[in-house]
Amino acid sequence: MAFPRILIAALRGGSGKTIVSLGFIASCRKRGMVVTPFKKGPDFIDAGWLALAAGQLCHNLDTFLMPAENILLSFSSRMLAADLAVIEGNRGLYDGIDLEGSTSTSELAKLLKAPVVLVVDCTKSTRTVAAMVLGCVQFDPDVNICGVILNRVAGTRHESILRRSIEQFCAIPVLGAIPKLKAEAFPERHMGLVPTPEHGWADESVEKAADMAQQYLDLDMLLGIARDAPHLTANQILPAPPLRKGGIRRTSKEAPPRIGVIRDAAFQFYYPENLEALEAAGAEIVVVSALADTKLPTLDGLYIGGGFPETQAQALAENMAFREAVLGLAENGLPIYAECGGLMYLGESLVLEGATYPMVGLLPVVFGFSKRPQGHGYTIFEAVCPNPYFKPGMQVRGHEFHYSHVLSWRGKSEDLAFRMVRGGGFDGERDGLCYKNTLATYSHIHALGTPSWAEAMVEASGMYRRGGG
Repeated sequence: MAFPRILIAALRGGSGKTIVSLGFIASCRKRGMVVTPFKKGPDFIDAGWLALAAGQLCHNLDTFLMPAENILLSFSSRMLAADLAVIEGNRGLYDGIDLEGSTSTSELAKLLKAPVVLVVDCTKSTRTVAAMVLGCVQFDPDVNICGVILNRVAGTRHESILRRSIEQFCAIPVLGAIPKLKAEAFPERHMGLVPTPEHGWADESVEKAADMAQQYLDLDMLLGIARDAPHLTANQILPAPPLRKGGIRRTSKEAPPRIGVIRDAAFQFYYPENLEALEAAGAEIVVVSALADTKLPTLDGLYIGGGFPETQAQALAENMAFREAVLGLAENGLPIYAECGGLMYLGESLVLEGATYPMVGLLPVVFGFSKRPQGHGYTIFEAVCPNPYFKPGMQVRGHEFHYSHVLSWRGKSEDLAFRMVRGGGFDGERDGLCYKNTLATYSHIHALGTPSWAEAMVEASGMYRRGGG
């Protein structure tokens, strides 16, 4: 299976690989190519920008969250109608959570047999850049590093020294040199790039990235590297697509359960596979907004993902009718699954800069916010208490990244549904606030790593439907 593909990596985070990936994708799209974007690791914001540049969904590939066979299956199935895959790495090429680098971008590159291009921040460096690149080339010979893109180059003399040093000592080509760009087209916040739904000039920003790529990158050489990627053999990839529609209700005459998904500027962090998994298990997805809607349609379940409710706190608080609708359905037993931002929304209030904004009020907790992350990284939790979606004893892999913290909570740690094996969770040791058929947690999960979640969500929604709510 000849899937043209390239992986854009870096020596560290913040080197410019997202901007390079966006520019390359947008430039190829201008050439009439169908580009499928992928993001390595647990990430929603960069994935949203990559999707915007490509004009189609970006899918995450993560060797911690999902087994290797599911990564290969997801990748290959998304590539069947594509001309090119652009995979953006995360952090440094070899960075991971263990000594072996099992969760690193390099391991994903080896799994996908993807050629790697390194984006290097060259600020105040010359020959040392060549030494760092050479170190990456020799660190693991099974990682196919095919070229370098120089970023934040100070001028023509700086570029010349860098090019000659890398090409002589590393024996790989320099595929572009990007100067220190004066215009800031990509506003940032504490979580990195601002999510595209909040950025009124998102299309213009992608256009600027395309202009940058066309001016400073050797697009033909990059495409040549992608097209020369080795074939993935059939015995490496399972023959079936990763998610098949019909699921547990394929032969049922019942109408599919309707699961609402709150999707707006406040709640926007959803893996596409999670929504696909719900549909594959037999659900009908109904998109609603906690900002624009004043009531909920007829629903049998509700999924509230992560996001930035703090940036929309006033608007969420002012939409009392919607908050009361969610509260009433939750009290009536509607199955609700909430992650991170969704957890905060179901609490009593958010406290920001001395102001208090009322939320749904289902869970007896008040959230405040810090300038530093309060939870950041991969998580593993074990279900230890009965809940609607995970059987006791089940271990689940996820990730957390939040700046919120608990200001007050009228509850007991032993009542939380999960014991944290790895990560901070809700109180440092436990996570998973459970009330009736609602489960809210700081951890985000991925359906390709936890397929039973979608089936449990749809089953609970079907039972709610049959019970008449």
